[in-house]
Amino acid sequence: MQTSRWLLTSALLLWGLSSAHAQEYANFNLILDLDLESAERTIGLYEGLAGRPDEIAQLRGSQLALATTAQLSQRRLGLADLERSLEAAKFNQALDDDVFRMKEARTNVAAIKELLTAVKTRSFAQKVVRTVEQLFPADARVNTRIPMYLVAFGHPNIDAYVQRVVWSGSTPQFVGEGQGQLTITVNLSKGINYGHSVDERFIGVLSTVAHEVFHAAFGVYKDDSPRWRQYYATHNRPIDQLMDLTHNEGIAYYLSLIQRSQGRLTSEWERNVRAAFQTFNSSAEELLSPRTSRQRAYDLIRTSNTSGFWDSYGAITGMIIARQIDQTFGRSALMESVAAGPVDFFAKYAEVMRRDTNVPSLSPILLEEIARLRN
Repeated sequence: MQTSRWLLTSALLLWGLSSAHAQEYANFNLILDLDLESAERTIGLYEGLAGRPDEIAQLRGSQLALATTAQLSQRRLGLADLERSLEAAKFNQALDDDVFRMKEARTNVAAIKELLTAVKTRSFAQKVVRTVEQLFPADARVNTRIPMYLVAFGHPNIDAYVQRVVWSGSTPQFVGEGQGQLTITVNLSKGINYGHSVDERFIGVLSTVAHEVFHAAFGVYKDDSPRWRQYYATHNRPIDQLMDLTHNEGIAYYLSLIQRSQGRLTSEWERNVRAAFQTFNSSAEELLSPRTSRQRAYDLIRTSNTSGFWDSYGAITGMIIARQIDQTFGRSALMESVAAGPVDFFAKYAEVMRRDTNVPSLSPILLEEIARLRN
């Protein structure tokens, strides 16, 4: 019975929108182009059906999963590594280094296939877009198509991932802000961990993908915003990058939190949140120090979001900041920060801290920097 109530509540939060609401977001025109070929053909391979590892490895979705796994594991991985893993999966052989987690995926192939079928038949893309648009100002102009590739293997810490991509044939290159095409990769083999039924898993994947589509839509919005272009032109220090990532990831994580628990935190969450803020504060102070090396700064920023869930201290800190802004000042204040940027986001939380001394605190050194940036 609890599961049924959770599913109903989540469904209402995800796509219970009125026609008036849809009209309010008339300028939010985002289309997701789903590419299922890698997932479909990999599932066929796992099932022992026809499937050539060399052909599957060269599909664009597969190549994105390969490049993402290499980047996040900080390893040199190439086409031969992926082909070898697919070959082992085809014949149910174990590799000493199962970097793409295919053995586990092959074991769960029936559940992965069931989840893929749900994605194909339940208006998945439209529901994701309707969820995401609610976090943008009503006058936000987003007009774009975003490719989304579904795969059935990948890095163990990542369910879905957004990158800016430039293609050379079927080989992706990840590039920086303002370059390439925003592209989403979704690993369905991780999606089966969201629950015991296909309904729970579908909503879990939808929530995760909405998180990533928020990033992609936010990227499109930034590209078209003179205010954001000015921000990136004048805020390029490591501390600026951490604040930007924390703002972006924080709102996306909060979107997932709303959908899964209506924004409530358990006692376990509260303990972990305090730890995340402590790590965030110490990292921010390091990034503000001129003595911090470029490599150390890179590592601090990278691990702020690409570690395990609770170790992604930037994302967790940003999620709590977004939650407290929403609960203290209302959804419109959170939407304002989408338009105004990280300094506004952190300044709003500084005001929350002044009103409520029980919320996790930002470091005094960082608060001084936020005040300086705002002035």
